[in-house]
Amino acid sequence: MAISPPYPSYSPGPGSGTHPHWWQRRWVRYGALITLLALSGLVILALVRRQTGTAGFLVGLGLAVLPVPWLLAAFRWLDRVEPGPWRNLVFAFAWGACAAALIAIVANSFATKWIATSTADPAGADTLGATLIAPVVEESAKAAAVLLVFLFRRRDFTGIVDGVVIAGVTATGFAFTENILYLGTAFGTDRLSGGHGIASVTAATFFVRVVMSPFAHPLFTVLTGIGFGVAALSTDRQHARRVLVPLGGLLLAMSMHALWNGSATFGQFGFLAVYAAFMVPAFGLLTWLAVWTRQRELRTVREELPAYVYAGWLGPAEPFVLGSMRARRAARDHARRHFGGRPAARAVAQYEAYATSLAFLRHRGRRGRAGADSAAREQELLAELWRRREVARPALEHAARTVAPMPAATAYWARYGYPAVSAGHPAAYGQPTAYGHPAVPYGYPAVPYGNQTVPYGNPPVPPARYPGYNPYRP
Repeated sequence: MAISPPYPSYSPGPGSGTHPHWWQRRWVRYGALITLLALSGLVILALVRRQTGTAGFLVGLGLAVLPVPWLLAAFRWLDRVEPGPWRNLVFAFAWGACAAALIAIVANSFATKWIATSTADPAGADTLGATLIAPVVEESAKAAAVLLVFLFRRRDFTGIVDGVVIAGVTATGFAFTENILYLGTAFGTDRLSGGHGIASVTAATFFVRVVMSPFAHPLFTVLTGIGFGVAALSTDRQHARRVLVPLGGLLLAMSMHALWNGSATFGQFGFLAVYAAFMVPAFGLLTWLAVWTRQRELRTVREELPAYVYAGWLGPAEPFVLGSMRARRAARDHARRHFGGRPAARAVAQYEAYATSLAFLRHRGRRGRAGADSAAREQELLAELWRRREVARPALEHAARTVAPMPAATAYWARYGYPAVSAGHPAAYGQPTAYGHPAVPYGYPAVPYGNQTVPYGNPPVPPARYPGYNPYRP
């Protein structure tokens, strides 16, 4: 997910008489969202505590929190290529733990009571509610967080990995609250029945929900996230794909959730059969897909950034270093030790993130998927790189020499269609313009590519931009 500055804001000129409505102000929107999540959290806290009791709530909280750091660390690791802003992850977790959990508890309870009243069969109502009602309600509530990030943080939502991370973090928050409820209730049952130790209901619940299947809820909701990730990769003209693929992912998540909840009704070994035949293989497949997508992102960085080397924005070895997570980490460590501690390491990390976003922007643009603001966005990213170059470039060059030596220059550049560039090449660090930095590529490659050619010493004059301008379109 991209770390990026906000969209350029429009400031009305003096006397224009144009003022945003009060509900359009950023602090109002953020305040309303925080208030909603806070109220949801207080209500869900009261509901869970009333059902489990204070002791049960504390026990459930202590046990339910155990898998959370591991799951969050896994999703954060997956997101390291183009790390997204923490505010999106905090929102996703809070939505899952508070808003989605509250919606699920209220809706599931209402639906189950209505079915029990209508059919006069409480046991059947519980089974039907868990198998059919709960998957629809819970997956829809969790999918709402993915949809909100997709709509209102579109710049941070650029592909499948972003969908997987947002969906997984949302589901982790939801599972956290649900586990408090289940574990706290199990502890209350043990207190009434005198159960304790390995034979207790609490131990059995902990083993099933925390040890065997902590990935269950993230696995379901990730299917929805993949659907939104595919939609993010679609062009503006692919309207049906942008709607049907996320909907298909949501339906698949509901179906798998229903199969998991209904496994208890499949006989004595139904749960183990579903776990072994469906859950574990699906988890392995999605893990492979996520890791493969992460590697593909690194390959995209190595393929797209050489154009900016020729335009003078990056050093010759930077595309190779930025396409290796080990080299990136070495660059940050070198900056921390030799260029000013944590602030220097943070600057290098930001440089790496902006460069990755730049590579993805160019990748989308060459495939006709860039938005109308792509030229302005490109300028923003390049300006952020230029401000951090004094610290980042020496650190990246050190990583290129010591950790991930660059392959033979001729072979490396020929692989991506460029002649070899060395440190002494006239295009290696570009020709300064009147503004003190190289000319912006504006989406055009820095070497012959199609019908456009950027001479080394004579960058093109950027065309005038207007809202509909897209430099990537032919």
